[in-house]
Amino acid sequence: MFTVHKEKPFLKAHECLIIGLFDQPLKFAGSLSVVDEAFSGELTELVKSGDISAREGKIAKIHTFGRMAAKRLYFVGLGKEKECSFEKVREAFGSVFKNIKEDKREEIAVYLDSFLPEQVDILDAAHALSEAFALSTYQFEGYKQKSNEPEKTIESITVYSESTDEEEVKAALMVGYVYGSGTNSARTLVNTPGNLLTAGDLAQYAQELGAKYDFEVEILEKEDMLKLGMGALLAVNQGSSEPPKMIVLKYQGKEAWEDVIGLVGKGITFDTGGYSIKTKAGIVGMKTDMGGAAAVLGAMEIIGELKPEQNVVAVIPSTDNMISGNAFKPDDVITSMSGKTIEVLNTDAEGRLVLADAVTYAKHHGADYLVDVATLTGGVITALGTDTTGAMTNNEAWFEQVLEASHEAGEPIWRLPIFESHKKRVRNSKMADLNNSPGSEGHAIMGGAFVGEFAEDTPWVHLDIAGTATRNKADCLGPSGATGVMVRTLALIVERFEKSER
Repeated sequence: MFTVHKEKPFLKAHECLIIGLFDQPLKFAGSLSVVDEAFSGELTELVKSGDISAREGKIAKIHTFGRMAAKRLYFVGLGKEKECSFEKVREAFGSVFKNIKEDKREEIAVYLDSFLPEQVDILDAAHALSEAFALSTYQFEGYKQKSNEPEKTIESITVYSESTDEEEVKAALMVGYVYGSGTNSARTLVNTPGNLLTAGDLAQYAQELGAKYDFEVEILEKEDMLKLGMGALLAVNQGSSEPPKMIVLKYQGKEAWEDVIGLVGKGITFDTGGYSIKTKAGIVGMKTDMGGAAAVLGAMEIIGELKPEQNVVAVIPSTDNMISGNAFKPDDVITSMSGKTIEVLNTDAEGRLVLADAVTYAKHHGADYLVDVATLTGGVITALGTDTTGAMTNNEAWFEQVLEASHEAGEPIWRLPIFESHKKRVRNSKMADLNNSPGSEGHAIMGGAFVGEFAEDTPWVHLDIAGTATRNKADCLGPSGATGVMVRTLALIVERFEKSER
């Protein structure tokens, strides 16, 4: 896929050559002067006329007509150099790769040194390039009848840079592509219809992932859950004809099983709301309610590829939430694996129930630090919209690590509070230790606060991705549909982990 050459690209023949342009008085200064000279200064004239622009996000295509070895030039606007960042470089690459894919080019070259503002080094730019390539060219195949005509895709990318060692650039390209590919795997899982991705299918996927990367795999069946007292997950599953699965993947990157990071992902493969049934409009799209599970599995793919020196246990509680004569009901009282009893006031608040048993089981497997990821509440969309993931925590130092990882990944999170008043509302039940739905006020906070009752004193961060797991419109880093959000954040949490005071 990627080859690297430590030289300038202007004398090499390629289908197309990608060049970054910063918004500065002389657009073709320095190493780019040779490009303008090849066109006898005509490119500068095209800049003056607006046909080539260095404004952020602008792309111009120029046929060289034999004046250069490359057949076509794609100029990518990067805006002002001082305002350019890693994120903007990644978005610029995403925009141009989407453009080239639409143009059905198969072989391309990139002059990487032209994408380097002072604040982004060459290895970060290489990572941005390959991650953006994977993300921006992703497409869910779907189930429409296929044309017999083979689809043209980008088959090879040649990267030119004089700035550093070729092997270092290759390594950075590989890591970026792994991060993008792991995110795409999660996207595919979330996009898959619920009838084609049951809890059993999700467990099978995890087993195949475990076999590929030599993870320790444990799949708990319904009988195992009964023995362990996982009454919360079992209650949600009561209305289903599909058996539940508690999926566990363990990766040991250290000699001793210590400082274990627990990644917990909600795996509701379809959510009707149960007897607290969703509206006919609200029920559409509920195949995506396993976005947390997909994020964890995508992160485990990255971990399996890169093999960081950390210990990780991934726990995914999986079932669908259906309606039948056996389904659990409002007013039911259930007993979780932790022993805490729960009064069910809303069967559509099922995600926090399955997470309760999963968080307890992650601790059972030795998790010293916890991150749960879930499409948990519509309330988080009301609070934060669809671009920002809601976060809650019981530990400042652990939250700071998660926050830094999300910033580096370009997956913004915003912290919501947990005050004693919130905990009291979750504990307010005449019938049980907890209730699963204290009301609509502060709904997103109530969901997180409920899960926090099971994290207890273990450092924990809750990530509510109900608004960010999918998008309605395509952007420069991918199509509409599943985003694969938090895959890269989770992987970076593991990769960048530093032991903190508990």
